[in-house]
Amino acid sequence: QVQVVESGGGLVPAGGSLRLSCSASGRAFSMYNMAWYRQAPGKQREFVATITWNKRQTLYADSVKGRFTISRDNATDTVYLQMNNLKPEDTAIYYCNVQQYWGQGTLVTVSS
Repeated sequence: QVQVVESGGGLVPAGGSLRLSCSASGRAFSMYNMAWYRQAPGKQREFVATITWNKRQTLYADSVKGRFTISRDNATDTVYLQMNNLKPEDTAIYYCNVQQYWGQGTLVTVSS
């Protein structure tokens, strides 16, 4: 059974940092791209960042470029999202995605 589980969310002040983790199990995901999305209250889910299976390429939404860093550990099928200089507009539920699988999300709240 495939499971995608995010962790690491929480409440931080503006300018703070958080590191999200996503662990995928049940299949060998090391050969697939992995990505983070987010959904703010009252808004549609939006793309945040993605990383290729071989870690050679990353892509970021303009809104997080220079502040967020995506990385992965293929030995453990884990993807990370390091978030620095957080802003109140980063408040959202953050979701991990690999192929057609999604996690349940982890809430990030940034106070002003």
